[in-house]
Amino acid sequence: MTKSSTPFCPFLRPSVTAVLLLAMSGGAAWAQTRPPGQLRLPGYTSASSAGSAIGQRQADYIVAVVNSEPITNNEVRARMLRTEQQMAQQGTQVPPRNELARLLLERMIVERAQLQLAREQGVQVSDTMIDEAVLNVARQNQLSVEELRNRMTSQGLVFTQFRTDLRNELLLNRIRERELDAQSKVSEQEIDQFIREQEADSAGAPQEVNLAQILVVVPENASADQLAALQARAQLAAERARSGADFTKLVAEFSNAPGRNADGQMGLRGADRYPQLFIDTTQNVPVGGIAGPVRSGAGFHVLKVLERKRAGMPGSTVAETRARHILLRPGVQLTEQAAVARLADYKKRIAAGQADFAALARENSQDGSAKDGGDLGWAAAGQYVPEFEAQMNSLAPGQVGEPLVSRFGVHLIQVMERRSAKVSTREQREIVRGTLREKKFEEAYSTWAQEVRGRAYVEFREPPQ
Repeated sequence: MTKSSTPFCPFLRPSVTAVLLLAMSGGAAWAQTRPPGQLRLPGYTSASSAGSAIGQRQADYIVAVVNSEPITNNEVRARMLRTEQQMAQQGTQVPPRNELARLLLERMIVERAQLQLAREQGVQVSDTMIDEAVLNVARQNQLSVEELRNRMTSQGLVFTQFRTDLRNELLLNRIRERELDAQSKVSEQEIDQFIREQEADSAGAPQEVNLAQILVVVPENASADQLAALQARAQLAAERARSGADFTKLVAEFSNAPGRNADGQMGLRGADRYPQLFIDTTQNVPVGGIAGPVRSGAGFHVLKVLERKRAGMPGSTVAETRARHILLRPGVQLTEQAAVARLADYKKRIAAGQADFAALARENSQDGSAKDGGDLGWAAAGQYVPEFEAQMNSLAPGQVGEPLVSRFGVHLIQVMERRSAKVSTREQREIVRGTLREKKFEEAYSTWAQEVRGRAYVEFREPPQ
């Protein structure tokens, strides 16, 4: 069964709404690195901490009225507190507090006006959608919904307010999509025009290239015998690469560079951002071809050309990964901790040669891919949810990852192979369509948001403190 025909494929990238909810939950990485007992809910601040941050002025007061709906000083202060926390975590310089308060108040006015418009137009978010959103957040924190509620309460968070904020975020997302969808459509003529312009602009533009390498490091003061042995090792790697062996597997076998990527890829970048030695060596090598070994101060390099493109245009090839997985869905009969333990046991049995991944997937996986031994087929970047894709990208072919908790359950992932696939004309046009649609949406949103803000009656009272 292909991914497109699978009725429910939980690891595929979800709708914009689901992405929004993941962002609000903090993502899998946050869930796995949070301090013990500390929830990762970046949109929320405990009532106690917000109250203490409000400081000297005990009584709340109205700072602005949007139509007939007030915005209070406490609301602005709570938003300021969590914004400052987020900026500090990201290493971003925090603006002066009075300037930050002014900016956040204006943002809240715009949001309030859009929420009012959504309600006027009958846009609704069902309780079921909120329940699903809460469940996603709980899973990202590796908790049940009840455990999430209890943990939030113990940290001074108000669970009902948490649900209200989730509802508001979904309402904002829906009204924006409804209002701007038509303005964001991209015609075939617009795609043609974009391609013509990019081809004209990039005729003299610098070329970008994506290289992968096997680096056999030569230590300082290496003897002649050592040097000869290392050169022979690099030559063997190059010969096997030219004979069609999987380059990623060769990287794992031959490359001994510290901090190397599992697949050896150095990324799509301008030629001026590669060592001149690499550019000179690969300039006449076609996509998919092998160059080297060549000697540098670091050692012997075997290079593979993965992609070439002119700046501004979609690439002609794309890196794809074929993976398989086993998915267990925690529930009444299976806790999340038990699912993790079970998959960890599967991994040990596979590593010991006592079990076969595909057989375990067919017998135990709770996903549509189970009948195919968990095989997900070939997929390019962006087709899976971030937490799934992040672990998949860190694995070498044949490697099995640790049990991964996602919003959909617990996964055991194995990368089977990787390749560089040629992007068809249709796929290139879809890439252009997405680029143009995103640009048109941003432009349309800016205009629409200003119009909604301009139609709203806004009365400023006392400034926030």
